[in-house]
Amino acid sequence: MITVGILDRQVVVAESLALTLKTFEEVDAMVLTNDLVSIIDAVRTNGVNIILLNMHGNESSDLETMKHVLERFDRLRGVVMSSHIAQRSVVNAIKCGVKGFISPEANLEELHRALLTVRGGYDYWSSDIANMLIQGYVSESMPAPEAPSVDMLSARQIEILRMWGENKSNREIADKLFLSIRTVETHKNHIMQKLNLKTTVDMVRFGIRNNIIEL
Repeated sequence: MITVGILDRQVVVAESLALTLKTFEEVDAMVLTNDLVSIIDAVRTNGVNIILLNMHGNESSDLETMKHVLERFDRLRGVVMSSHIAQRSVVNAIKCGVKGFISPEANLEELHRALLTVRGGYDYWSSDIANMLIQGYVSESMPAPEAPSVDMLSARQIEILRMWGENKSNREIADKLFLSIRTVETHKNHIMQKLNLKTTVDMVRFGIRNNIIEL
């Protein structure tokens, strides 16, 4: 079970989001206040695994609050949703220790996938945000690692990596290859493990450098 604590200055939105998240498989949710002490107490008392910050603008103070909380709990993860994508917002989120960033175009399925991915120990970036990072907007903050050999991947894994680089969802890939969504997710995790990559951004960079993914 994943327990998600929601940070949102619009209380009605936060409460609605909490009710929605509770309908997801393996997810529970609660609304957090914006007070640092109260958030820390809620994490300790309720076993919050992920803090989900819903940003409606340049709410840098909320990112700072999340940063202070994340620094206190090793296993706590941070995910940001934003009503707009700006280079500064993404960079600031990364510097604050956030492990996932979801764009305004994301649907509920992607939000659920992001929470499961981050809880599993991997980063999650919506495809348009990943493309921003790949183009080098934050190259100083996230240098590309040395690329392992493409020979380490199976033909199926290369095929999935290529389709994922085309911005196809897990469901679209699964339907195309006659696989389950969980099997597609497992293949992605294995790709990252084999190549010793820490983020999906690194995985896409690997695909581009090895002519698996075309820009």
